[in-house]
Amino acid sequence: MHSLKLFGHTHAICNAIITKSFCSHPLANLLGRLNHVAIATPDLKSASQFYKNLGAKVSDAVPQPEHGVYTVFVELPNSKLELLHPYGDSSPIQGFLDKNKAGGMHHICIEVDNIHKAMETCKDKGIRTLGDKPKIGAHGKDVIFLHPKDCCGVLIELEQA
Repeated sequence: MHSLKLFGHTHAICNAIITKSFCSHPLANLLGRLNHVAIATPDLKSASQFYKNLGAKVSDAVPQPEHGVYTVFVELPNSKLELLHPYGDSSPIQGFLDKNKAGGMHHICIEVDNIHKAMETCKDKGIRTLGDKPKIGAHGKDVIFLHPKDCCGVLIELEQA
C-alpha cells in the first residue's frame, strides 16, 4: 500500500513538473493543430488522381492568383494535404519546382488562435515572418509564413483558427 502512495505521489509530482515546464514555455498555447501539409507538384492532374485512387476525397483545382498557385485539397481523417501547382509567371511554386523537378513537401500549416499575437511572439523570439501583415489564404483566413532559416529549414504557414 505504501508503494502505491509513493507511486501516486511521484506521478503527481511528474505531472506538475511537465505541466509547469510546458505552460511556462513562451510558445505554449500559441500553436494549434496541424491544418495541412503542402506538396508542390509539376502535374496537378496526376497528383490529384493518385490520391483519388487511394480513396481520398479530393477537391477540384482552385486558382489562387494572389498567391501564384492552383490548390487542390486532399481530405484525410485528421488533416489535409494541399497540392500546389504554379499559376502565372511569378509563381513561387515554379521556383521550388525548378529546384525539385519531381515536386515535394513545400510547407506545413499550423493553426493559431490569434495570428497577430503569434506574429508578435515569433518576432520577440527572433523568428522572421515573410511579410509584415497576414494575407488571406486558400481557406479564406489570415495566414503568415515564417522564414525557413529560422524554423529548422521548414517553411511554416500560420493560419488563424
